[in-house]
Amino acid sequence: MPQSASSSVQQARQLLAERLRELVKDAGLDGKDLAALCGWHPSKVSRVSTAKTQPSADDIRAWCRACGAEDQAGDLIASLRAVEGMWVSWRRIERAGLRRSQEDRLPLYERTRRFRAYSPGLFPGLLQTFGYTEDVLRGVHRRRRVVIDDVADAVAARMERQRVLREGQRQFAFLVEESALGNALGDAETQAEQLDHLLTVGALPNVSIGVIPVGLGRLRMPVEGFWIYDMAQVNVELVSGYLTITQPSEVTMYAETFAELAGQAVYGAKARALMASAMDSLG
Repeated sequence: MPQSASSSVQQARQLLAERLRELVKDAGLDGKDLAALCGWHPSKVSRVSTAKTQPSADDIRAWCRACGAEDQAGDLIASLRAVEGMWVSWRRIERAGLRRSQEDRLPLYERTRRFRAYSPGLFPGLLQTFGYTEDVLRGVHRRRRVVIDDVADAVAARMERQRVLREGQRQFAFLVEESALGNALGDAETQAEQLDHLLTVGALPNVSIGVIPVGLGRLRMPVEGFWIYDMAQVNVELVSGYLTITQPSEVTMYAETFAELAGQAVYGAKARALMASAMDSLG
């Protein structure tokens, strides 16, 4: 798994390595003993026990067997899978096509009551029209060279997910940079339809849409796009993959960043004026 800057991922790796070190200690062994029992070079034990190398499931089974703790292998492998799930490459997520990745996220949306999303370049999925979504996912399919072409099904899945906007007692706060109003992967007609849709969705009582104007003297420059689900987790879409952050202190950092960006945004009539101006510029 590629290295990530997220402290959530690194802390999870460290905790797994710590549990493996404890097994060695409890068994009365040292690193050289363990390496000999497993048939490994001692440097491998050192790398795994210091979280510099991610063990495989087979490595964990061998480690536990050498320590006389085979009964703990299942739990440790489950921890390994959790670490692997914190950062997932797009190739792995989308190997079965785009529809599956859209559907897999629905349960997270359904159990969340307070959503906050910041998007610097494109409109968040919950705000997208059918045409805009089709342009976005067609671009993803082309750029990431997804083998299976199920874009139509993926678009339908994203449209279905938008029902959470109108179901239950949920609150949504969206922030977009003003540049997103004029940026698009499609044509002027699709972008105009999208901007008009923003005005409609923004009128819902449980939805807030803020636009951060272009200008000098900003207190916080644009950052990577992110979603905050209650205070349970943050998801970030990176160029290389999908990052899930659950470390409370790190989730708080994103919540604070959202608050800072929200303080720079305009809402209501001022936001609608920027949208109208963007529509006029489309001709």
